[in-house]
Amino acid sequence: QVHLVESGGGLVQAGGSLRLPCAASGGSFDSYNIGWYRRAPGKEREFVATIRWSGGSAGYSTSVKGRFTISRDIAKNTVYLQMNNLGPEETAIYYCDWPTRSNDYWGQGIQVTVSS
Repeated sequence: QVHLVESGGGLVQAGGSLRLPCAASGGSFDSYNIGWYRRAPGKEREFVATIRWSGGSAGYSTSVKGRFTISRDIAKNTVYLQMNNLGPEETAIYYCDWPTRSNDYWGQGIQVTVSS
């Protein structure tokens, strides 16, 4: 049974940084893309970033491009989301997603709170 576990969330002041790891257990990120999404209070879930496990090419939403960096550590089977210059509007629950051919795996989410 594959489980994705996000960590690294918490409270940060506006302009600060956080790094969110997403670790997979019960399976390996051997292919496909791994994505980060977020859901702010009262809003729909939105795409943040994605990375292709094979090759490491990345894509970002317009709102985070240039401030967020998604990366992977193959040896640790972990995807990271480095978030810099965070704003209060980015307070949300952040989710890791791994859509495969057989299943679409989601983590439980991690709270990020940005104070003004």
